[in-house]
Amino acid sequence: MVINLSNFFSLKNKNSKISDFQDLDHLDGISISVVNAKLYNPPRDDLVLFYFRDGANFASVYTQSKIISENIKWNLQMNSKKIRALLVNTRNANAFTGKTGFQGLKEIADELSLNLTLKKKTDDDKVEKIKSKDILFGCTGTIGEKFPTLKIKNCIPELVDKIKYNQNKYIWVKAALGITTTDLVPKLSMEECKVGNINCKIYGIAKGSGMIYPNMATTLGYIFTDANISSKVLKKLLKKNIETTFNAISCDGDTSTNDMVSLFATGAAKNKAINNINDERILNFDKSLHSVMLNLAKRVTADGEGASKFISISVENSKNENDAKQIAFSIANSPLVKTAFAGEDPNWGRIIMAIGKSQIDINLNKLSISLGNNKIIEKGELSQDFDEGKLTDYMKNEKIDLNIDLKMGSKKFTAYTMDFTKKYIEINSDYRS
Repeated sequence: MVINLSNFFSLKNKNSKISDFQDLDHLDGISISVVNAKLYNPPRDDLVLFYFRDGANFASVYTQSKIISENIKWNLQMNSKKIRALLVNTRNANAFTGKTGFQGLKEIADELSLNLTLKKKTDDDKVEKIKSKDILFGCTGTIGEKFPTLKIKNCIPELVDKIKYNQNKYIWVKAALGITTTDLVPKLSMEECKVGNINCKIYGIAKGSGMIYPNMATTLGYIFTDANISSKVLKKLLKKNIETTFNAISCDGDTSTNDMVSLFATGAAKNKAINNINDERILNFDKSLHSVMLNLAKRVTADGEGASKFISISVENSKNENDAKQIAFSIANSPLVKTAFAGEDPNWGRIIMAIGKSQIDINLNKLSISLGNNKIIEKGELSQDFDEGKLTDYMKNEKIDLNIDLKMGSKKFTAYTMDFTKKYIEINSDYRS
């Protein structure tokens, strides 16, 4: 597979290199192919296929928007026990395209299933027909534009022909780049763990830069493992871990029509099957999965459109997690707070404003606020240690940690966001060109 280096080195305002990313290598049971379907001008890789030769157990969570894309409608109607392929296109969201957009997916699925079946007959002794209903779709890009069915369909033979049964770091980077839109860098993450006494891998890629807010955070996230875990358990693991990862980030407070995070298990590691969420052998896997998902979610936030700062907002000692979450996102989604961070202005009054508008009852006499190690509010009053000069210096950092201590309970929640810069306006005022 040829790496299109022009895709990588055209990434503006970031100094990332391929060597900066984790060493994702081969993961048994999955094959990858990436092509240029000419969905973009100038051309770039924009169509990515993940092929599960022997099928994969899976689980997905989708956008909670009341308007959903045609590929989400397609995925929601699926009742297959195993997935055989995931096809992801960029540039076009296939949202608000109606029956034509949905029919386009059917035509593409028919073409892909036919070509994959022919490949399987060539590569395997076992003849097995791959069905259209066993194919999952991911779409991202502009809403309301005609879905490029013919362009994608015409690329299917080439896409299948380029399937690589062995992966390496460069192929994973190529796939991660192939699903991006306004992203400046690819998002990849990996962990290794034991399930019982068997070594297993968890690899993940994601895209997302704008229109980021739960539920779910607007992004595409795809996580793959060679562990043998049932779809029932995968669903529970995904639902559990999504809340403090992809549902804990916000770039601009807007929710997409296409949000999708999926988890696939090929079973190729051949551990004894995990069919119960209470199985103790799943504990290390659960922790590693959360690590991969949080890493990807943070990368999405840090690469927010026009972002110059990555901001963590921790609300601690709340009566319940929902109150903490509501306060955290009230701050994270405030344009006034986000522009203050962009301007490196220590205007902590905007943080106070955002806490107040959350409509959560708090005891002001117990409230404490700090930015990094800089105490601002203690017990509802300006801290005696407050030093605006030190706070101004801290605001120049690329990574900002905001801590809100309510001292009203024991629950907590951390949200992740970015600042609003002039670049954000430039990107979104010129998105379709």
